Amino acid sequence: MSKLGNLGARLYRGEVGYDFVAKRKIWYAVSILITITAIVGLAVRGLNMGIEFEGGAVFNTPKTSASVAKAEESAEKASGHDAIVQKLGDDKLRIQIAGVDIKKSDQIKKALAEDLNVKAADIDADLVGPSWGEQIAMKAWQGLAIFMVLVVIYLAIAFEWRMALAALIALIHDITITVGVYALVGFEVTPGTVIGLLTILGYSLYDTVVVFDSLKEQSKDITKQTRYTYSELANRSINGTLVRSINTTVVALLPVAGLLFIGGGVLGAGMLNDISLSLFVGLAAGAYSSIFIATPLVADFKEREPQMKALKKRVLAKRAAAAAKGESAEAAERAPEGPEDVEDDGDGPEDTAHAVVGPRTQPASRNRGRGRPSGKRR
Repeated sequence: MSKLGNLGARLYRGEVGYDFVAKRKIWYAVSILITITAIVGLAVRGLNMGIEFEGGAVFNTPKTSASVAKAEESAEKASGHDAIVQKLGDDKLRIQIAGVDIKKSDQIKKALAEDLNVKAADIDADLVGPSWGEQIAMKAWQGLAIFMVLVVIYLAIAFEWRMALAALIALIHDITITVGVYALVGFEVTPGTVIGLLTILGYSLYDTVVVFDSLKEQSKDITKQTRYTYSELANRSINGTLVRSINTTVVALLPVAGLLFIGGGVLGAGMLNDISLSLFVGLAAGAYSSIFIATPLVADFKEREPQMKALKKRVLAKRAAAAAKGESAEAAERAPEGPEDVEDDGDGPEDTAHAVVGPRTQPASRNRGRGRPSGKRR
């Protein structure tokens, strides 16, 4: 077995682990700070909406020796609007200019041909109306709302409403961070970005459901024992699925990182950035939220229940009694449950003794003298 596999097995058995839930206030503070930064970036800088949402013209030039800066200067001079220029493969350029109509498009096309030293007939010009982008945005919001509702309903049925609420908060957390990164970085928001945002919801939810499923299994009949509190079982669930979550996230991030850093950065395929950045940030944020946000939130919600509060008191009281006797915490956890800690299921200590050693024998003093006269005088 590999070292990582051995570590995963030890984490699953509870032999080693990190107390994620106990340090949840730290994770909450970090998440709040990141979320506030994302919101401020979104409010100050805003999103760089693509031409599909604002409307305008897109010019694709043939192979040219002109630089991106020269093409941007030429396009802005000819149109009077800001231009976005991306360098494609084979030294081709993609020039986007918002707020351009058909008449203006022909003038810009001729000016670009002269400045970039290419034929006007070789420049492909496409006009995009803002109504199409509005329809895409509206459908994206509708799809997001429907997805959120279905997620809450499913998790409430499959698990419980507290887990559904925690998962919903984690999803909103992931979307906010991803959108904020787009605002801070300044990458263009296109329909590909919308597709990426909707895609990361599934990945984020997958990691969260894996931990929730483990927690649901371990917390069955939790009030019938006094070894672990609910928060401790939640932490064991996180550690038990930690290696699996890391492996899944790394495997998903590798190809996305190739699209973002190699395809978009090295090869200059700028059109890959719009979807790859949303996937990369969303996958990382989803893995983070499933471990540091969703499950600790469930533990917080559950620990407010009267039954969980009573369980925590019993667990701590048992450990305090064990400490008073000089026993270790591990010995207290391994100690058998007392009759006051568990419900009577007909298999108590006396029944167990019968099953192991057979019928109990009578004390020697009570057996003495049986089968012979008592010695009393009549």
